Amino acid sequence: MKQYGTTLKAIETAIAAEADATRAMQIVVRQLKADLPNYTWVGIYLLYGNELVLGPFEGKPSPHTRIPLGRGICGAAAAEKATIIVDDVSADPRYLACSAETKSEIVVPIMDDGTVLGEIDVDSDQPAAFGADDQTLLEQVAARLATRLRELSWPV
Repeated sequence: MKQYGTTLKAIETAIAAEADATRAMQIVVRQLKADLPNYTWVGIYLLYGNELVLGPFEGKPSPHTRIPLGRGICGAAAAEKATIIVDDVSADPRYLACSAETKSEIVVPIMDDGTVLGEIDVDSDQPAAFGADDQTLLEQVAARLATRLRELSWPV
């Protein structure tokens, strides 16, 4: 957890120092991918109406730039307003394949007062790569991002 504490502190500092919410999201995904070697793809989806729209990400391009609410693991996490950890994506029928190398995934909603604003999506090329420490870290990052995402213009 020591690395996670260092990563969280760096992210908190960067979010506080960055005036632009979009730039803050870019910094977050870059920091997470750089600090945590099992994090092979890190992205943030923003919820617009009933659709998740891919924002800043680090890793290979994803074919899933728009995901309907409730579809895939990302859509399920947003609809359920809960973190989802999948140890083996090939065994989960909700998984929307992005990369043949991806083995596991964690999706953490970014929420503000019970409203989903978006989510942090992390893939790993290692099976069962995510545990309680990852969930704690990413939920803390999501809470910090939520305060910045309020600044964005949300379509009705």
